[in-house]
Parts: sequence; C-alpha cells; structure tokens
Amino acid sequence: MITKLGILFALTAGLLAAGGCASMPVKRVGMVTQLKPEALEEYQRLHADSNAGVRDLLTKYHMRNFSIFLQQIDGKWYEFGYYEYVGRDFDADMAQLAKEPRNIEWLKVCDPMQQPLPGAKGWTEMKRAYFNP
Repeated sequence: MITKLGILFALTAGLLAAGGCASMPVKRVGMVTQLKPEALEEYQRLHADSNAGVRDLLTKYHMRNFSIFLQQIDGKWYEFGYYEYVGRDFDADMAQLAKEPRNIEWLKVCDPMQQPLPGAKGWTEMKRAYFNP
C-alpha cells in the first residue's frame, strides 16, 4: 500500500539524487583562460587527481563537479573550467573563499601560469548557450 509518507520520501530521495531541490537551483559556470606554454607540465602536476590542492575548499564553498580541461588551439594552450555552484549565496561564498589563506597561496602559484584573454584580469566567465539536463 502506498502512503502519503512513502510518496513524500520517494520525492525527497529523487530530489536529493538529482543534486538539489527546486528552491536551490544549480548555478553552472563555464570559464576560459590561456595557459602559458612553459607552465603546461607544472600546471598539470598541480592539478593531478593525486594532489589535494584546494579541493576541500571548493567543496566547503558549495562548488561541485569542478573540472578543468586543456586544449591547444593554433599553438596556444587554453583552459576551460566548469563547476556547479549549489549554495545559497554565491557572492558571499566566493568572498569567503578568496579570504582562505590556502586558496590565496594556491592562486599565487597558479595565476602566474595563466595569460588572461584580452581585456580580462583572470578567468573569463563564459555565457552558457545550451544545457541538457
């Protein structure tokens, strides 16, 4: 026999499995920057799955599925970054992340390896053109 409690449980479990609920939409962020060619090997070493880096801080501030992809185009290396923000206050979380001493040190190492796109100071956030849930 199906009960109201059973239906509520099934709906809640489905929402959690989907990664959130209707009141907390996921903010999907894509971004791009250029990587200096002489930094390619070190950058890959720093971002290897075996290096903890700042992964726990990304999770602490509600960033999930953070991925960085590398692509060479016309002899230049580019990075494409993607993450999903699942918190309640993006600006506040990013401000807190920016104050984390370990994140500050991480960026002191990684930022000089990058060459921002013309007119940018760092990663350039991309406009999402398509999403297929």
